[in-house]
Amino acid sequence: MLLETMATGRTPLDLTDLNGKTAVVTGAASGLGLALARRLKAEGMNLVLADFDGEALDQAATELDALGILTDVRDPASVQALAAAAVARFGAVHLLCSNAGVARMAGIEHLTLEDWRWLFDVNLFGAVTVTKAFLPLLKAAAEGGHMLFTASLSSFYPTRAQAAYAATKYALAAFGETLALELQAEEARVGVTLLCPGPVRTNIGTGYARREMQYRGAAPAEGTATDIHERAFRDETFDTDWSAADDIAEAALAGMRRGELWVITHPDLMSATVARHRGIEAAAEREPGRQDLAQPI
Repeated sequence: MLLETMATGRTPLDLTDLNGKTAVVTGAASGLGLALARRLKAEGMNLVLADFDGEALDQAATELDALGILTDVRDPASVQALAAAAVARFGAVHLLCSNAGVARMAGIEHLTLEDWRWLFDVNLFGAVTVTKAFLPLLKAAAEGGHMLFTASLSSFYPTRAQAAYAATKYALAAFGETLALELQAEEARVGVTLLCPGPVRTNIGTGYARREMQYRGAAPAEGTATDIHERAFRDETFDTDWSAADDIAEAALAGMRRGELWVITHPDLMSATVARHRGIEAAAEREPGRQDLAQPI
């Protein structure tokens, strides 16, 4: 069995001097993507902004004097056009921020198959499609390259009403970690960072109302029970849990500069992750075949 560990503290690209280098940011027209773009602009980077919302994208590109490319991360041809435009304008790509994402909060019983497909198409397959297009460009950059994936604290532990969203973020974390491991084995001059924020003040929740028809399931039947899991999640998420997108962008850049694989922005919300990992460790230490009986609830 091939069992390898990932090294951290690895920054093939000099992230302390980004002036004149080029960054591509997906989901860049608002929220965390726009905050990342603003932070990178302050470092003197050339920016290529990609988003599915043309009007907001034009505003962001104008504000940041950036190249804005209308992009659907689910569509390989659209993403290849984005990569071609970036190279045509700036000659190389050094930093890719794969940030485009959507969210749907509901208990599993209330999630439709269309909900699941929508989240996986954007959050996971969008990141895969972007990586396929840009990884060769990052490898070709003489100065080295780096990839930032916007994952989540939901990459690490289950939360009620977040099954579909968390499943995409668990998968994205596995994808990013495996990519980091393979690049390490190749001795490629490309680093990987998984940004794992908790609650952030963005408009990610508004995307559900604007999703395309193929992602719209049947309306809930009249008299459908209230989603107690969504209500519990909202009731237990407090104002103090929420962070500003600008603060998360600052943490992302700092983590990349330290060569971190995981950037955890809400350490005070990690207790469920610690408990989950302890449970896994306990299961691993148990003798195979030992039949401990569960205690009645």
